[in-house]
Amino acid sequence: MKTSTLWAWSQAAVAALALPSSPARIEERATVPGFDVSHYQASVNFVGAYNSGARFVIIKATEGTTYIDPKFSSHYTSATSARLIRGGYHFARPSSSTGSAQATFFLAHGGGWSPDGITLPGMLDMEYNPSSTGGGSCYGLSQPAMVAWIRSFVDTYQSRTGRWPMIYTTNDWWVTCTGNSAAFSGTCPLVLARYSSAGPGPVPGAWGYHTIWQKDAAYAYGGDSDEFNGGLAGLQKLASG
Repeated sequence: MKTSTLWAWSQAAVAALALPSSPARIEERATVPGFDVSHYQASVNFVGAYNSGARFVIIKATEGTTYIDPKFSSHYTSATSARLIRGGYHFARPSSSTGSAQATFFLAHGGGWSPDGITLPGMLDMEYNPSSTGGGSCYGLSQPAMVAWIRSFVDTYQSRTGRWPMIYTTNDWWVTCTGNSAAFSGTCPLVLARYSSAGPGPVPGAWGYHTIWQKDAAYAYGGDSDEFNGGLAGLQKLASG
């Protein structure tokens, strides 16, 4: 899919993102609440989340090329029944295999996309290595090698689905592990993590704005609290392509 087509959904949102002179007007910008979950949340109240105003959820599907989240299928089914827009995410392990291999594994185990209007493009979770092995914080990869790894993943995903995946990261990780690369900003929507009541903070690379903000790790109905940067029509367009 061409970049211009991919980003057609965001034109209204981009216009809304122009920073006004008045801080009060910034607060008036439309947002849509959502959340993300994994097997760490064995019991999630998806119906309660929807009734409280949430309209989307991102669910862990895979990690590396060997791990399938045991709660993915039940979470996904429950989210669909609750009428939430939903999608899967993949936790990257760049030291264990290629980006292309991990994208292929993700697609085979719940990470795909379909133009049904209720499926988000998959999300690539890029964050510091949580293990004591695997090459240190940035998985033993140089900044250029990390960018190349991400490129391998997102290109494979796009070639198989026609959609570019979302990329989840923090400003600090992106600066540290990719050298604040400007790659992917024209194709992959940014899911920016920052746990702060003060807002999402600095946006890395050349994105200019975030598409989704992960704002805290204590969502009332299970998982982490997220916020789509735009109105419901924009969220629906992100899902439909």
